[in-house]
Amino acid sequence: MPEDIAFWVGYLTNGKHLTWYASFQFTVYAALLGGLLAVVFGLTGATLKNSRFAVLRLIGTVYSSIVRGVPDVLFFLFFPLAFEQAVEWFVSTQVCTPESIAAQTSPWPPCREANWFLGTAEYLLLASVSLGLVYGAFATNVIHGAMRAVPQGQLEAARAYGMSATQVLWRVHIRQMWVYALPGLSNVWMLIVKATSLLSLLQIADIVLWADRLGAPNFLPAVGLVHDDWRWRYYLVLFVFYILVTWLSEKAFDAIMRRAGRGILSEAHG
Repeated sequence: MPEDIAFWVGYLTNGKHLTWYASFQFTVYAALLGGLLAVVFGLTGATLKNSRFAVLRLIGTVYSSIVRGVPDVLFFLFFPLAFEQAVEWFVSTQVCTPESIAAQTSPWPPCREANWFLGTAEYLLLASVSLGLVYGAFATNVIHGAMRAVPQGQLEAARAYGMSATQVLWRVHIRQMWVYALPGLSNVWMLIVKATSLLSLLQIADIVLWADRLGAPNFLPAVGLVHDDWRWRYYLVLFVFYILVTWLSEKAFDAIMRRAGRGILSEAHG
């Protein structure tokens, strides 16, 4: 029995498992930053769709319509690569010389000095922006619908009190639309959390990738077969983690909705 306990303590605290535990922060960071950016893109898209200028309305409509139709995986693969190569192309126009371009043997980047070496932090930032762009399109529709749900009489009353268009937008329209938008945004947030399981597509050693590696049959020449296929056990840990995140998210959104609805809900139902 003591030998079994010593084995499990040693096994679950070895270097690879400590790295796996540390990788949980990548999922949390990507979800939080991606969710924040999704709200920013959603607010921007909804404001554009509500604009009185046809060109701005078209931009907001095209963004929300096209991005929602692109599969998430395709967008996650396309955007970081396109952004990386765009940066390398711009840098190459500044640093590459005819000699360095001629010395380059691979087709890309144009010269070695323009090569951008991305680490986990850069990939994590690109993943968060990708999440924000994709789910910002969903948030755009949610916020746009919520803005249309705000009673027009309240907006007209604000204008009658002498508020400018910007003041009506930020102090009345957007302030009150949260009550109608938060239920839909909670669904968008849960989609973002689920999409963090795709981080490994962006060269990030995330919790799903580590669970697959650690759960695969493990054979060491010194001790033989450490364990057979244990992937379902590691996946079960991920199930518990995502269920816990879901539970905490629901509690957080309940609290936010109660706070956002103070005064506004009682007035709406009054």
